Amino acid sequence: MGDPATRHVALLIETSNAYARALLTGVRRYVEARAGWSMYLGEHSRHETDFSWFDGWRGDGVLARIENPETAELVRRLDLPTVDLSAARLIPALPGVETNDDTIARWAVEHFEQRGLRHFAFCGDERFAWSLKRGAWFAEHVRQRGLTAYEFQLMPSGRRATDRARLAEWLHGLPKPVGVLACYDIAGQEVLEACTIADLRVPDEVAVVGVDNDELIGTLTSPPLSSIEPDAVRMGQLAAQILDEMMDGRPVEPGLRLIDPTRIVTRQSSDILAVDDPLVVRALRFIRDNADRNVKVEAVLREAGLSRRALDHRFERLLGRSVHAEILRVRMGRVAELLSSTDWTLQRIADRLGFSHSEYMSVAFKKYTGKSPGAYRRSVKGSTEWQEIGSP
Repeated sequence: MGDPATRHVALLIETSNAYARALLTGVRRYVEARAGWSMYLGEHSRHETDFSWFDGWRGDGVLARIENPETAELVRRLDLPTVDLSAARLIPALPGVETNDDTIARWAVEHFEQRGLRHFAFCGDERFAWSLKRGAWFAEHVRQRGLTAYEFQLMPSGRRATDRARLAEWLHGLPKPVGVLACYDIAGQEVLEACTIADLRVPDEVAVVGVDNDELIGTLTSPPLSSIEPDAVRMGQLAAQILDEMMDGRPVEPGLRLIDPTRIVTRQSSDILAVDDPLVVRALRFIRDNADRNVKVEAVLREAGLSRRALDHRFERLLGRSVHAEILRVRMGRVAELLSSTDWTLQRIADRLGFSHSEYMSVAFKKYTGKSPGAYRRSVKGSTEWQEIGSP
């Protein structure tokens, strides 16, 4: 006989993509810290409709990504406390946890805008409610700038040569340079491959950002794919906490709890300098090429061959910030990148980036982001809830 206090929880969450696996990681972290759960998980994909592995199972609760009617029917049939981790909302009465698509769309538009882009497009997948919401928010943030977002929907059957040819034709017809938000990283991969077919240069003509920051996809694409990283670990933790409350018999309000993403990981696919002023482009490239050094404004002025007043005027007109502010933005971005991608000490990071000492770097980082380096590192590793304050 098992422990009568143990709760038996089914995980109707696919194991086939990085986003869902991060949700499962969040569930595991919650259980390790607080709950005595026995978890029941089958290997399946987002579109799975064969639930024969549930035959004979008896449990206490369910965490589910209810993405299709068959999954919704199974959840209704089980009639157990359930938390939904899908934006489809096929059972509206359930409490749910989802990523904030408004923030994802806004960050993407700002990311492109900061690189001087004035044309925006969205590549979506109409099978998924979260993609439709993401596209609607993207169009809204572009509209607020007095512009119109172009849109393409992938065919429901997915990755086919005919679909890619359609996508290549669409990309070829867009005004250039253009920033394309792909609804998730697989779609971003499709966009990059379609650019190759259409003989379009990435990122010079088409800059691409995906969503999910799937490390494998992001680094296997050519060029590597920039991506917005949802806080899926935090979502899994929160969903498990809500389910625990439901299994305790405590009242829980229905509706979605929205969690902001953690960061944009900039890779080559969106590393564009799309401004018409060649001296500003030269200065920007110098700043980014020297991001690991303690680059001074004076060095940038020498590179551009302009006075500080003249170059600041051009930066403010084209980018909305000064030369010093751009240096700070790029440098703090490098600090954030090393905090999230390495286990290096603060002193080692400071030495790598040319700071005189780690205390100065820490003060500058906290002033810029609102978080200490330690708090930021913990947040991007999924241990606390976090909304990025610095520029995406």
